[in-house]
Amino acid sequence: MNPQPSTPAGTAHDEAVDQARDEIVRVGTSLFARGYVHASAGNISAKVGDHHLITPTDAALGFLEPGRLAQVDAHGEQIAGDRASKTLTLHRRICAADPTARFVVHTHSTHLVALTLAGVWSAADVLPPLTPYYVMKVGHVPLIPYHRPGDPRVADLVTALIADRAASRTPIRAVLLDRLGPVVWGPDAATALAVLEELEETARLWLLTDRRPEPLPDHALDELRSTFNAAW
Repeated sequence: MNPQPSTPAGTAHDEAVDQARDEIVRVGTSLFARGYVHASAGNISAKVGDHHLITPTDAALGFLEPGRLAQVDAHGEQIAGDRASKTLTLHRRICAADPTARFVVHTHSTHLVALTLAGVWSAADVLPPLTPYYVMKVGHVPLIPYHRPGDPRVADLVTALIADRAASRTPIRAVLLDRLGPVVWGPDAATALAVLEELEETARLWLLTDRRPEPLPDHALDELRSTFNAAW
């Protein structure tokens, strides 16, 4: 029997990178098809080991090509693909601040951008706890004051909020950038998308009802905490 060839060094990592490329393309196609993104707005990234994959600058998320996604190493140096999105620093800093974050999505979702124009519930919570699934699946979402797209100061603000919320045992999964839309994250694509979808839907409900409904009462929030370990 001929001996099996040895596995080349790096093969497992390379396979994981290829899988992440395919996942980013799948998510971008889905977001575009469902109207969460338009034109070249938004970006998606995935962390693989100590590398990051991110959509290129000015890429249309509905028409991504796996081989053109930007890949950066542990030092933030680009090693493959087209020029990385200008939000690369923010994505990398989120993953460094929250060890559970491995997939990050930023969109210009219509109702969430509209919410920043119409006025959020508060700077600490852009939406009130209207529904149980918003409380359980999304949680607190703070507003980040307007900065130009790609401004590195946004990463400082977001990572400080991640640290503060973690210390208070109410970790955040998302922030809302004023006039630019949400940034959400999670351990995988499915989790991050669930946060994004519930967040956008709740913003739509809030705006459709002219921002009149009362939040869930304290006893209902207590029940969600005790029954489902909701971080609210």
